[in-house]
Amino acid sequence: MKRFNILAILALLVLGLLPSCQPKEEPQEPAKAVNVIYMIGDGMALPQVYAAMLATRDPMTFSQFPYIGVVDTRSASNDITDSAAGGTALASDHRTKNGMVGMNPDTIPVKTVLEVMKEQGKETGIVVSCYVTHATPAVFYAKEPKRSNYENIAMQLAETDNVNLIIGGGRKHFNQRKDSLNLIERMENELGWKVYDTLADIDPACKKYMVVADDNHMPKAAERGDFLPRAVKTALETLDDAPNGFFLMVEGSQIDFACHANDSTWMMDEMIDFDYAVKVALDYAKEKGNTLVVVTADHETGGLSLPDPQGKYTNVVFDYSSGSHTCLPVLVYAYGPGAERFTGWMQNTDLKGKILNSCGFENIGDSLPEGQGPKIVPRKVNLDSKPD
Repeated sequence: MKRFNILAILALLVLGLLPSCQPKEEPQEPAKAVNVIYMIGDGMALPQVYAAMLATRDPMTFSQFPYIGVVDTRSASNDITDSAAGGTALASDHRTKNGMVGMNPDTIPVKTVLEVMKEQGKETGIVVSCYVTHATPAVFYAKEPKRSNYENIAMQLAETDNVNLIIGGGRKHFNQRKDSLNLIERMENELGWKVYDTLADIDPACKKYMVVADDNHMPKAAERGDFLPRAVKTALETLDDAPNGFFLMVEGSQIDFACHANDSTWMMDEMIDFDYAVKVALDYAKEKGNTLVVVTADHETGGLSLPDPQGKYTNVVFDYSSGSHTCLPVLVYAYGPGAERFTGWMQNTDLKGKILNSCGFENIGDSLPEGQGPKIVPRKVNLDSKPD
């Protein structure tokens, strides 16, 4: 009996050791994103997203993201950022003063995620529903101490080699300029661009184009129809065969405009329109399997809350506390390779590094290659611009 117990114990010990004798599987390296779609709902925090969910009573694309985090939106000069400083932080990992585009508070150009992606051999695009020279799109390609210098920004766009395609409004900054230059003609005749007025005209084989579909900002969502989601689809069709992948920035620009106006109907239209654009991106990512989609915002606008004025917990109304921006944090939603990095509390300056890391790149430094950045002439400017 004693011998039997000893044998039983030995058998158990051997069985216990068997798993450790098996060859260990090497830990698999996480998949890297080949493509990145970076989407910014200007002025969009959780109140705007949930207001749209309440109003539509339909599932929205935002609810399909498996990873969600919280983003602090402060600028270098204010607890309440404007779109220029907020966009610069999201694009470049540097906080700057309100009103400044693509540079740090000392007017030194900073390198954006779009510029890094281009250096790494990826094709790049920008799709917006505002001027293509407006603050958020501009921070990805331009360096300017004052966001309202639209004609300077248009010139930098015309002369950049970092952007393959850009879609939005703002034609007047190219062909109705104070210097009388027809920049569109120069772009087409000297700088290698094709410039179109509508999405329908685009040559599918064209690899460097601008669509400026309005002299001003694009019309409101109720008037422009499905322009934004169609523009995202068009951009993805253009970039789809990029040999080394692509980086596409998309802005739902007029959520901000509507919240400045405290116009709930307009805001709802813009939120639903942006959600359709997000769906186009997410559907593409689900099909491809190699695409990271990151959706966030530069700041909240309007101080939107959703109270019951009767205090009876039954009748929700949309209530704005401001006609300007607020310091509310915003959310970030992520799907695809590297999406797990976008959780927890983070700074707006963290997103560039997380995107690059998801593609297998280090967060490459700030300074542009010598001779490639626009020359910044030090001068006194009023940097205390009103948030727009």
